[in-house]
Amino acid sequence: MWLVFALITSFSWAFADLFYKKGAVPNDHMSHIKTIMMVGFVMGIHGLAYMLIKGVDFSFAYMIDYLPVSSMYIASMLAGYFGLRYIELSLSSPVQNSSGAVAAVLIFIFFAHALSALEAGAIILITTGILSLAALERREKRNMPVLKENERRFPHRFLVLTFPLIYCFLDGLGTFADAIYLDELSLMSEDNALLAYEFTFFFCAVVAFAVLIAKKQRVCLREEKSRGVAAIFETTGQVFYVYAMAQNAIIVAPLIASYSVFSVILSRVFLKERLNRLQYLSVVTVILGIAMLALAEIC
Repeated sequence: MWLVFALITSFSWAFADLFYKKGAVPNDHMSHIKTIMMVGFVMGIHGLAYMLIKGVDFSFAYMIDYLPVSSMYIASMLAGYFGLRYIELSLSSPVQNSSGAVAAVLIFIFFAHALSALEAGAIILITTGILSLAALERREKRNMPVLKENERRFPHRFLVLTFPLIYCFLDGLGTFADAIYLDELSLMSEDNALLAYEFTFFFCAVVAFAVLIAKKQRVCLREEKSRGVAAIFETTGQVFYVYAMAQNAIIVAPLIASYSVFSVILSRVFLKERLNRLQYLSVVTVILGIAMLALAEIC
């Protein structure tokens, strides 16, 4: 079932990316804070409902235990939300989600794993596709004039790319830590890890709301439709992600990172951007890798 969970996560987070971008307002300097608020509130509501309906015996001490993982994830997402104000989704998503390769390499280095030739080939294909897509996007954007809105805030393109790179590094560490907690050492159950993360995010949402009030920002939930939809998709993906990581972390990490490919496709469809031939080849490479993982699971 880990493959099904991983694919649901990938599609959910791809749609979350699309709505994050739609809700990222370049001239709103508190846009990323509002996104944190919306995602945290939705996760908190889901976490409470999940705990009550399933009757999970949860202690808030788990939030402290899981804090090293939660903090890296939330910090990476904050960097990602901030960067989306200035950078195209089709560029930021592939760069950010190279984190799956980072996590897979760390897991392979620090823990003994035996991969079949099919699984190893699939991981190589997925990682190659993601990295090549990111490289192609960077090359394409270097040959295009920088938008005035971006240029006014960040005169150097490198500074704009800093945010998805920060996301990549922190998310890769978070995924590696998650693999330790849920798969390698089984330090915590999937339910408790999920609730610890969601309640920690809810606490961050409360802090974000307080910051917005202190800054005298207008907060109207009815005007946060894009961020709200993104939060729902983010939470849906998170639920299935935890269960997927608990079953096969070294393969799940690069597989879920492939959701950046779906993000690129959605950005082309809904944000009216285009793919060139080499970009299509990168997308096909990742999809082929996913198909190989599915075949490995069946065999």
